[in-house]
Amino acid sequence: MEGWSRRSLKAWVVPGGVLLLLAAALLQGGFLTLSAPAIDFYYYAVFAAGLLLAWRFHSGRVMFALITLLLAHRALEFFASGRILPSGPGRIAFEAVAFLIPVNLVVSSFVQERGLTVPAIASRLGLLFIESVFIAIICRPGEFVGPWFLRAALLEPSLFLWTKIPQPALIAFTLAFGVLLVRFLLYHKPVESGLFWSLAATWFGLQAGGLGRLGSAYFATAGLILAASIVENSYVLAYHDELTTLPSRRAFQDVLLGLEAPYAVAMADIDHFKSFNDTFGHDAGDQVLRMVAMRLAGVTGGGQAYRVGGEEFAILFPGKSTKEVMPHLELLRQTIAESRFRFRGSPERRTAPRGPDRRRTAGRRTARARWPNPHELSSDQLSVTVSIGIAESTAAKGRPAEQVIQHADQALYRAKRAGRNRVETETTARARSSRTKRSIA
Repeated sequence: MEGWSRRSLKAWVVPGGVLLLLAAALLQGGFLTLSAPAIDFYYYAVFAAGLLLAWRFHSGRVMFALITLLLAHRALEFFASGRILPSGPGRIAFEAVAFLIPVNLVVSSFVQERGLTVPAIASRLGLLFIESVFIAIICRPGEFVGPWFLRAALLEPSLFLWTKIPQPALIAFTLAFGVLLVRFLLYHKPVESGLFWSLAATWFGLQAGGLGRLGSAYFATAGLILAASIVENSYVLAYHDELTTLPSRRAFQDVLLGLEAPYAVAMADIDHFKSFNDTFGHDAGDQVLRMVAMRLAGVTGGGQAYRVGGEEFAILFPGKSTKEVMPHLELLRQTIAESRFRFRGSPERRTAPRGPDRRRTAGRRTARARWPNPHELSSDQLSVTVSIGIAESTAAKGRPAEQVIQHADQALYRAKRAGRNRVETETTARARSSRTKRSIA
């Protein structure tokens, strides 16, 4: 769990929290008065666009959530006939919808994304069909009270005079908020954030009665938040590495386009990573990448880490020189070297003994010497190191970014040749070259 870093807080609030805040300000702050036709247009346009985006990007979870909200609101309008009375089908529908919406959004969060395949669609639509039949049965004409579990007063009723939502539904909302928040903290996925804020918008809509301009507008805002989460998720996939969650090479290249000197660039590479993969398998290699990326993401000195290759990372320090960032990179190198990697899972089948292979014997010997057999290790004995190369660009030099990165790569290679697990700078190489020339002279 990454916790509440500035980056995770921004990912949680944007765009869902911002959209909900903007909608609340416009709807209840008196800044704008929207007519009923404008609300209807907003409502149908949002759900149409949201379902289209979910179909185009094969997002079955968001499509299921959107259909849930749409069917719930239409059922509420149908059985309430424009007004929710203290009893009768409209009130029963309100109690059922208020209870089932948080349940369904939590289900959408837990269901594994399988796109819009027939089995995935059939199972989710089957659940919605069963719920629709249940609501139709309990809201049939002549019914005045719903099932007890939808309207039970579990606590003192006088404590809940501030809300129109029944106590069982309030409990469902509270639990759903907690579950969705925890899942966002665990996975940092835009869809989890979108489900959380969509549920919040739905709560505001039900608190407003669920009907009329205000209720419809909040339900439409809930759909808008879900649609925005699809766009945000596409952005994250394009500009962030899915395995490590760090910004990707594309994000790094985009930042370089608008970068102004002075700045420093550090290139970092995991030592002996190929041998580690050959020894323990790709699953363990992925765990190493995630661990190293988490340490890189916490680099001090104002640096931003990017994954630019398989086991290669870049760290950008805007407005800094090599001398300023050197202590921070040394601390980062030491932190990674001292971190203990917990190996989970068994070694891959291809790493089991199958007889001698002269093409790989030497490489395996080196790897085994550095990392013993996984079966002989305790859970905290595995560790890795990184080598780092630094280069800088100052206003006086005016070097293009590509050249700065090239010099940082050269410094990285020197760190590898000098024994790994070290930090090298381009200025160190120039100093050595000058001393060599003086000694020859």
